[in-house]
Amino acid sequence: MSIARVTEISSTSKTGFEDAIKTGMSRATKTLRNVRSAWVKEQSVRVDGDKIVEFQVNLMVTFVLDGDDSNELA
Repeated sequence: MSIARVTEISSTSKTGFEDAIKTGMSRATKTLRNVRSAWVKEQSVRVDGDKIVEFQVNLMVTFVLDGDDSNELA
């Protein structure tokens, strides 16, 4: 039986939501071990005048805690 934890992270990009997701996941996997999945909780944009200047995503990242030999989520 595996025990997993879910943590929320925010990531931004000047080019789009997909880039914000990729950037956030790249950073998460450098800090967290055993990352198994993520889902986008929220998306938002920052606007300056009539232009979108920043895309933001809040990601819920699931990772399995150390100390378990199983690779399956409970």
